[in-house]
Amino acid sequence: MKKNKENNDIPKEKIPAEEKIDANDWQVVEEENKEQPEQETQEKEPETAPEKDPVEELTKELAQAKEKYLYLQAEYQNFRRRASKDISEARTRAIEDTVMPFLAVSDFLAMADAAAEKSDNIEAIRQGLQMIIGQFFKAFDELGIHKFESVGKEFDHNLHDAVSDEASSEVEAGKIIREWSCGFKIGDKLLRPARVVVSSGPEKAAEEENKEGAEQ
Repeated sequence: MKKNKENNDIPKEKIPAEEKIDANDWQVVEEENKEQPEQETQEKEPETAPEKDPVEELTKELAQAKEKYLYLQAEYQNFRRRASKDISEARTRAIEDTVMPFLAVSDFLAMADAAAEKSDNIEAIRQGLQMIIGQFFKAFDELGIHKFESVGKEFDHNLHDAVSDEASSEVEAGKIIREWSCGFKIGDKLLRPARVVVSSGPEKAAEEENKEGAEQ
């Protein structure tokens, strides 16, 4: 009972009065709360880049493509000039490598001609010619060219060119009796076939002898 009295004894002026909020004030607060998230979303949105003019972009791409084309064209022309120069130099070197070994043969021929004018010694001239022939085939060897023998061997259409056939009792049919001109190879490749006379065998030789005797 005493406590109730003490509470009742507090003056009414000290008790805080509840603040009254007007309806208009509530509307203002609500509008402010709505505007704040809209402002935040607007601030978070990234800035969009300005749209590019398609005509301007195509013009730039065309200029770049044209520049690239001109560059490639210049490179191709330079390549053609270099290739032409390389081919010309390679051809010149090939001619030099081919001719160089035969210069010595030319010198020997000139010496033999001069010696033949001053001397009647046939044996000396013949020896000189043999030296020239030896030098000639030496030049061939330096170029990788070699002569192959055909006499007494089987006729091979890959290596030989038959000029004629001839009866022979000494050489078997199908074998080569003699050469009109020798054949040459460069490495394993045929450079020139040998022109040869091929034996037709002893039977044809006997028949030809009988025919010749009858005609006489």
